[in-house]
Amino acid sequence: MQRHLLVAAVLATLSLLVSGQTDYPDFFYKLSLQWPPSVCAPSQCPSRIPRTFTIHGLWPQSVEDDKPIPPNNKKKCTDVIPTAPDQILDALQPIPGKLNDLWPSLLKQKTNEEFWRHEWEKHGMCSDYPDKPRDYFTIALDLTTRYNPLEVMEIQPGDEPRKVEKILESVKRNVGAYPQIQCNGGDKKGLQLKEIRFCFVRAKPPSVFRDCPNKLAGECKQLTDRIRLPPLPPEATHNDEL
Repeated sequence: MQRHLLVAAVLATLSLLVSGQTDYPDFFYKLSLQWPPSVCAPSQCPSRIPRTFTIHGLWPQSVEDDKPIPPNNKKKCTDVIPTAPDQILDALQPIPGKLNDLWPSLLKQKTNEEFWRHEWEKHGMCSDYPDKPRDYFTIALDLTTRYNPLEVMEIQPGDEPRKVEKILESVKRNVGAYPQIQCNGGDKKGLQLKEIRFCFVRAKPPSVFRDCPNKLAGECKQLTDRIRLPPLPPEATHNDEL
């Protein structure tokens, strides 16, 4: 009996040690894609904006509360010494060209490189690739090009509003999992779709969709809310969507 108790105590101690290595032993990934016309309606963007959904980020998310895991400098999220944000640009070769196309900064006050460093410091350093920034960014690019958001949502840019729940059901039907829809007010025409966020089971690399715990974010409060996907500026077309 004493031997069994001793073994149990040792196993319990080891379990605590292992689980205590980081503050977040389990999480999932959320790929957030933003629609430039919605982002730029209330904000100051460059005169020419991308013609497609662009990447906001690939975020490790807490399973319990669906919030992004705090940055590495706030809480212990990895046992690996992460690559410093000011060192990632050299490590990203040769993919900056693709990042410029699919992961640009939409705000005038922030360059693409500053945006990437911000996302790396806030999210990438707490991913499964804390010392491999090129892998982290490449995975985000690969996930983004798997599906055309317009096709899986079954909508096209325009001023016709649609119920959020119909968009969610379209995505569920096409990829097998519910996304998260973030809305903003934009202009006098009402709520608009700002971001669509796809959730993935944690893996190296993540590839399997899972339901996002929270279907709504931002100014969308109810599934019956009606939102629109603002049209692209006149000089742009959406023929080259992802």
